[in-house]
Amino acid sequence: MATTPSCLRPKKQKMKLKSLLLRYYPPGIMLEYETNGELKTKSIDLLELGPSTDVSALVEEIQEAEPLITASRTEQVKLLVQRLQEKLGQNSKHIFYLFKVLRAHILPLTNVALNKSGSCDKIATGSFDKTCKLWSAETGKCYHTFRGHTAEIVCLSFNPQSTLVATGSMDTTAKLWDIQSGEEVFTLMGHLAEIISLSFDTSGNRIITGSFDHTVIVWDTSTARKVHTLIGHCAEISSAVFNWDCSLVLTGSMDKTCMLWDAANGKCVATLTGHDDEILDSCFDYAGNLFATASADGTARVYSTATKKCLAKLEGHEGEISKISFNPQGNRLLTGSSDKTARIWDAYTGECLQVLEGHMDEIFSCAFNYQGNIVITGSKDNTCRIWC
Repeated sequence: MATTPSCLRPKKQKMKLKSLLLRYYPPGIMLEYETNGELKTKSIDLLELGPSTDVSALVEEIQEAEPLITASRTEQVKLLVQRLQEKLGQNSKHIFYLFKVLRAHILPLTNVALNKSGSCDKIATGSFDKTCKLWSAETGKCYHTFRGHTAEIVCLSFNPQSTLVATGSMDTTAKLWDIQSGEEVFTLMGHLAEIISLSFDTSGNRIITGSFDHTVIVWDTSTARKVHTLIGHCAEISSAVFNWDCSLVLTGSMDKTCMLWDAANGKCVATLTGHDDEILDSCFDYAGNLFATASADGTARVYSTATKKCLAKLEGHEGEISKISFNPQGNRLLTGSSDKTARIWDAYTGECLQVLEGHMDEIFSCAFNYQGNIVITGSKDNTCRIWC
């Protein structure tokens, strides 16, 4: 019987684990390994990790699924998972105090965002003056002014790597900007009306834009080409976001509904009703188990992604809620309202835990930082406030 000479047989790839790193939000372990002399990384997502999780059982599951985690690494992985557990329980009783006020643009602000890396040293602001500015959160110094839109900028976002800022405008286009150089990378053209919402996926490979033309477009960020157009809402889009594993897209609309879409094929999988007025914003928690909606009816709602049932109703604002976001831990919600306040809520019970007061006009944008211990709010009083 003939045998294949050893020199012609395919060589087995040798993989050697070099180091293990923690990723706190969402919880996971990053593996740095070497294969055929090349250094690579991969992640083990631990989205279901909670205070009551059996760490030993979880580590056994990890080892069964990941050959790089050998028996000699068992105790190290246990310690890392325990640290993640402890981190998830922090900041639950954090009280926020005003730290800094930025007076950013001559004309009114329309949006604010914090960069997504752990350092959280940059803030982006968009304005009616058609520009986006990049700031130092610590010193208030302006790094760049991005110019190129021909109408007001109404939405913006950092990519997960914090190398790009995306801006959406009333000129019907979105633009991607390089943070280091301040130069424009791409212009995304295809909508027939204002772009009111945009969001990157977890990898940064795709971005979605929601428009007043009633549609949402999924784009490839490396080529600026369309991947899908999501058609189903019967009024203007107000928000569009991916969940963590990029399997779903959540959209909110002026038609008072939110919709869940299969991100792979662009098909609608659920339509949720219940609000008495337009939905102005929507968001997922980090694990994608929950999503929340904010409405012009002055309330917000929390839903289960699995059952599509409403779990909590957030009531207390005296005006429409224009913005809502989960903290990285997934147990708190932040809302901004036309009543000039922002509020911190318990995501599971709907209880209001803190009211952030001080703005002189309606709040249109608010966000947590990467660790959940800093809040930023943007208002029509033309100030951006940092709370910590």
